[in-house]
Amino acid sequence: MAKIYKKTSGNGSIALYLGKRDFVDHVEAVDIVDGVIKVDPAELEGRKVWVYLACSFRYGSDDLDLIGMNYRKDIWIQRQQIYPVVGTKPANTPMQEALLKKCEDQGHAFTFNIDTNLPCSVGLQPAPEDVGKACGVDYEVKAYIANEADDPDEKINKKDTCRLIIRKIQFAPGTIPAGPQADISKNFMMSDKLVHLEASIEKELYFHGDPIPVKVKINNETAKVVKKIKITIDQTTEVLLYQADKYTKTVLNEEFAEEVKGESTLEKTFTVIPLLSNNKEKRGLAVDGRLKDEDTNLASTTLIRPGMDKGMQGILVAYKIKVNLLVSSGGLLGGLTASDVGVELPLVLMSPKPADVPVE
Repeated sequence: MAKIYKKTSGNGSIALYLGKRDFVDHVEAVDIVDGVIKVDPAELEGRKVWVYLACSFRYGSDDLDLIGMNYRKDIWIQRQQIYPVVGTKPANTPMQEALLKKCEDQGHAFTFNIDTNLPCSVGLQPAPEDVGKACGVDYEVKAYIANEADDPDEKINKKDTCRLIIRKIQFAPGTIPAGPQADISKNFMMSDKLVHLEASIEKELYFHGDPIPVKVKINNETAKVVKKIKITIDQTTEVLLYQADKYTKTVLNEEFAEEVKGESTLEKTFTVIPLLSNNKEKRGLAVDGRLKDEDTNLASTTLIRPGMDKGMQGILVAYKIKVNLLVSSGGLLGGLTASDVGVELPLVLMSPKPADVPVE
């Protein structure tokens, strides 16, 4: 194995081992979470060792948590008893076999299956001055020492626990459909002539960081002048588990000084690239789940499969491209009498599937 992820409890009695921290949702199934816990029974004092995998939704910062106002909800949780060993375990995976060799006779394997209806890891970008954990959906594997798996009256000391954050991620499908097209025709006061606008993108889905060519066709039958073309990309985030918050943030806003005079046409492709690096100051922007302070990107579009419970997703993310024309009457007062002609296109943003990720 190239890398092993390990966390040890404060008292040194248990250690959690994972061979990876990214688990892929292949639509039909999700990678199993397979790990090993090393147990030193000497300090257990008759207690048991447990492990859980939890998918949680967090809405609030650490300072709210201190006064009991932090909102955290476990969307899904599974627990297993690790020590003493009970029941039968599934066959060890090759990764577990390698980890067990490191733990020798104190190693105990565990396996979790993540439900396909659960959300992928996503966070809401904090402001630069914010501290503490970011809001969002995350997954946590936690080993702990306790008498019972989940007794609300039993207080578990932090030194008796160890935890690792993992991610459930989804990559773009292998087949990408053709892109959408939208058009509008608009007339203006005191004129029966029209401005026709058509916009389209070649494919429905683009990868994070890739250029997006937006094809624009304009047929200006009027005497008015199209002064410029504005292209924006909006991210709409719907937070379902809090109080049905829904808000939109612009992640790209570019203007092109293309003038289309009266009774003339224009057909041109404009290339835009929405990037998180240009939106670092925007609090509440949805980003793909991150581990520690590593780089990430704008949140991937949430793909809702037939029969999926939207309420289980925690946070839904969608994008749209807006193409607007600023049309004015020309002359000295043209800017005061300008109006917009615009269309919208749905956009899907995702990460490409790495070559080493098998196809399910």
